[in-house]
Amino acid sequence: MENKKLFGLIGYPLTHSFSKKYFDEKFEKEKIINSAFLLFPLIEIHQLPQLINENPKLIGLSVTLPYKQSVIPFLDEMDETAKKIGAVNCIKIKERKTKGYNTDVFGFRQSIKPFLESHHQRALILGTGGASKAVAFVLKEIGIDCFFVSRNKNEKNNTFSYDEINETIVNAFKLIVNTTPLGMYPNINDAPDIPYQFVSSSHLLYDLVYNPTETEFLKRGKQKGASIVNGLSMLHQQAEEAWRVWNFE
Repeated sequence: MENKKLFGLIGYPLTHSFSKKYFDEKFEKEKIINSAFLLFPLIEIHQLPQLINENPKLIGLSVTLPYKQSVIPFLDEMDETAKKIGAVNCIKIKERKTKGYNTDVFGFRQSIKPFLESHHQRALILGTGGASKAVAFVLKEIGIDCFFVSRNKNEKNNTFSYDEINETIVNAFKLIVNTTPLGMYPNINDAPDIPYQFVSSSHLLYDLVYNPTETEFLKRGKQKGASIVNGLSMLHQQAEEAWRVWNFE
């Protein structure tokens, strides 16, 4: 391990993540023998500088829940896109200096494009965390109006509370994106609290969760005839973009 370039994932907990499996398989398939991908479950984000100091071979980190926003004060620099979004899921480390990027933008854009249709003009984004910011950034670029759904209403930020979601709102928003961890393994019976009875065949439900491959959120949409997409393709796309950033940026 001493002579290998190190890459890894920070977050807490990390039991849900497929990132290590993805990179292990990539290294084997592409015969990359000088690299290793490790999991670094950080209970607190302020442990990041210590992690970097203790691992001088560390070149890149992926960032997952719950640190995509709270990691920012610990970085030396940020890419322009990550600055605009206000969330980071990828860190490049060079000479102990850190630079934050957002490859979720690339991953989400590439994965949702094949499923968008002309009637997907408005999106409900469930959740207001770091991933929701990348999703909104992409959809706004495409020309899709975005509203968020949170536990707390915030009219200034186009945010509904879950209690407000009714038939009229569901009918008006044909794209619904779950950016919360609800339904993620091991809590596979959980789902965002929206009125699924009003979902129709004209809806597209996209879940950033990819473990399980069909979450309760997606199952309920599928039962109403909606098109459904999970976050596995997004994971693959953003991972490849992270690899490019770490090695070629």
